[in-house]
Amino acid sequence: MNSPALNKLHEQIARLKHQAEQFDNGHFFAKNRYMQAQPSLFDKGVFSTKSMKLADYVIEIEEELATLPPAEHRHAYQYALERITQQVQAVFNVIKSTPVWAKENKFTYKAKPKQHIFKQAVKKIMQSSHELYDELKQNHEFERRLVLMIEERKLKLDAANTTQASEINKEILALHARLGRCRKAISATEDKIQQVEKQQLK
Repeated sequence: MNSPALNKLHEQIARLKHQAEQFDNGHFFAKNRYMQAQPSLFDKGVFSTKSMKLADYVIEIEEELATLPPAEHRHAYQYALERITQQVQAVFNVIKSTPVWAKENKFTYKAKPKQHIFKQAVKKIMQSSHELYDELKQNHEFERRLVLMIEERKLKLDAANTTQASEINKEILALHARLGRCRKAISATEDKIQQVEKQQLK
């Protein structure tokens, strides 16, 4: 079962498909010889589909969404969502320049553009994970600094007299305690990330 945010994306794409079908039914390219001579509406870097019908491109978007990588594969998951967003915006840009868009939005000029709503839905999916990954990054940086501080104290310990060595040992113990707390925080954040990404896959 999809998360509410993913369900929202499916709804947005279903609406986009309806608009694309309206566009296709309008035969807006029928009298345009240049457009009729084109093998595809979009650059191959955006879509692999080759067609002069917008609905065919929305089908590709639906297939992309249906085959999203698991959320725990963070980079692949994020790349796939960004690609879907780019594709949706490309189709939307064609539709909004036609009478289909003007007619549907005749009384709602102040409404947020649909691609904005779509981006907000994508953002909602990724936001929790992003915040947790930022927290994890900060904790790892703190861990790195603590390890360096401990190593520095150990180097000083070799050249210290008895009194200095006692103080340095106390500092090392205190730093180890902080390092332990830091590593617990890292483990806790990693657990939260797992929980959030499992939830996104439901």
